[in-house]
Amino acid sequence: MNPGLNANTDLSMRDITVLITGLQNPAINKRQAAARELGRSGNPAATGPLGAALSDPHPKVRSECVQALGRLGDPDASPFLIQALGDAEPEVRAGAIAALGRIHDHRAVNALISCLRDTDDQVRIGAAEVLGKLGDPHAVEPLGALAQDPFSDVRDAAETAVRRIRKKRDPAR
Repeated sequence: MNPGLNANTDLSMRDITVLITGLQNPAINKRQAAARELGRSGNPAATGPLGAALSDPHPKVRSECVQALGRLGDPDASPFLIQALGDAEPEVRAGAIAALGRIHDHRAVNALISCLRDTDDQVRIGAAEVLGKLGDPHAVEPLGALAQDPFSDVRDAAETAVRRIRKKRDPAR
């Protein structure tokens, strides 16, 4: 695996261990900072602890963890991120979608299709964009259902995604 974008590859395993321990700090901002630095580390050893931290009681920490998992780019993060799509907070769900888009893991397609019915428009937009990026033809019909969405940005994202998927299937289009 390649280190994530903006990876800080200078961190030792001892540093990583300290940051992992920081995910348990009583202070919210310290847990957020630990998650952020673990994401920047590019070290796949951070995937499991960041995934476990998705059960943190504070949504800002969970949001930072999904972003960090996306920065790591480790496909082993996908199951954690797919689970985060069910988070109560739209910000966490949207962050998980963006992270799955960075990882580009086709195992997430069915979960992303489910997100097209989310109550939050930003979650629906993100799911449509990532599905378009992944190019799975199974997403065309559910994306088409968004043609009736009350938000024009959601409709536009779904339409763009369908075009991208069809273009990947038939480059002559």
